[in-house]
This record gives sequence, structure tokens and C-alpha cells, in this order.
Amino acid sequence: MHRYVIERDIPDIGAMSSDELSGAANTSNNALAELAPKVQWEHSYVADNKTFCIYLAEDETAITDHAELSGFPASKITRINGMIDPTTAK
Repeated sequence: MHRYVIERDIPDIGAMSSDELSGAANTSNNALAELAPKVQWEHSYVADNKTFCIYLAEDETAITDHAELSGFPASKITRINGMIDPTTAK
């Protein structure tokens, strides 16, 4: 499995209520269940008009399949090669 960041352009997502976000997560989870074990959702960051989602997936095709099933666009898919944080400096 590889880690990916998926940018999803979703107008006004940052203004959604917690109930609306819960519904969106449920929709995503239903699509993930159909694709398991090829793709897993770790978490997402919600901004004004887009989300940045962190996924584990076999390949990019699994990400695009999820986007198609869920109805949430995968505007940009970027494979992650590594991670750094403040402790990397030590």
C-alpha cells in the first residue's frame, strides 16, 4: 500500500455543518467498503473550498475508483514518498 494526498475541489465544504460532514463521511465509507481492501481512508483536512484527504491505496486507480463511487472528485492525486517533522532534525 502507498500513501496518497487527494485534493478534492468541493465548493463551500468548509461551511458544511457537522451533520453534513458526517453524511459525506458515510458516503465515502460506503464506497470504501465496496473497494476494500484496495483503499483505506486515514483522515481529511477541510478548507474553504476543498479537502486534503490522506489515503492508503494499492495504486492511483483505487483512488479514482473511490472518487467515482463516492461522487467526490479527486482533483489532484499525489503519491507520498516520505514524511518529515520537527524530530527529523535530530
